[in-house]
Amino acid sequence: MSTKLKLVLYQIVSGTLGNALVFFRPEKARELSANRIALVHRNKKNLSISERLMRAALIQKLDKIQDYDVIAEQNRNFWINQSATDLFSELKDTFNTDFLPHCTFIFELLKSELSNHPEEFDTIVEIGTGNGDVLNYLSSEFPNINRFIGIDLCQDQIALNNKKYKDNKRLNFIASDAFDWIQTNGHDKTVFVTSRGVLEYFKESQLQELLNTIYNLGPTMFIAIEPNGADHNFETNPNSELYGHEPSFSHNYPHLFKNAGFNIWHFSQKVWFKATDKQTFVGAKSS
Repeated sequence: MSTKLKLVLYQIVSGTLGNALVFFRPEKARELSANRIALVHRNKKNLSISERLMRAALIQKLDKIQDYDVIAEQNRNFWINQSATDLFSELKDTFNTDFLPHCTFIFELLKSELSNHPEEFDTIVEIGTGNGDVLNYLSSEFPNINRFIGIDLCQDQIALNNKKYKDNKRLNFIASDAFDWIQTNGHDKTVFVTSRGVLEYFKESQLQELLNTIYNLGPTMFIAIEPNGADHNFETNPNSELYGHEPSFSHNYPHLFKNAGFNIWHFSQKVWFKATDKQTFVGAKSS
């Protein structure tokens, strides 16, 4: 029996079992599907085999959403409240299993860019800092940077971060909308960072406005580690498109950075999560 046929049979059997479990366990099904984004991102390690089957069946039943304004609003509403804190806690292991082995190479490249830049940078701002693990890591990797600021919509998570990292005096976590904070507090000689799923929740027009604002601050750099749909070809479709079950936005990041005036000094992509999407790495500078 071919591998492809085995996969098809597995999907049929698992789908049938999952749907049956959803039918016979409606209370558990409602619990699992209480929030769309949490359902999609839940750590399967924390679920029993029957719950994994139910989760897969429930994901397949999610209604398609095409209204970009509705999508952006729903995603924002999730990340701003306690549900985001719960998910950050559940996915905390991804710092060790995902970020450290797969993403840190771009910060080694950033070190070279900073050492060759005519001006000395003094601040790193992480947009969508989540549980703060990435920002804490960066504070150890860049000893010459004075300030490390983590911005996130979720006030509860920011409070947890400030408590967890109270002994690291170089870290400062702030509950705010990133665009609002940058308009008021952003300045030059800053490195902006996003890690593994932040800009995907911005509509294309919002993201372009954010990048334009950062570019106009003066000399800045930007490290973007963001997912894209596996079939999003930037050459044939330069515009943003929907992807995933949330859904979120697969952006053409090089195109948007260049539109804002940035120079791209690094661009690469890696297949992610069994080829259902890919991770895009962008290093950009405004001068």
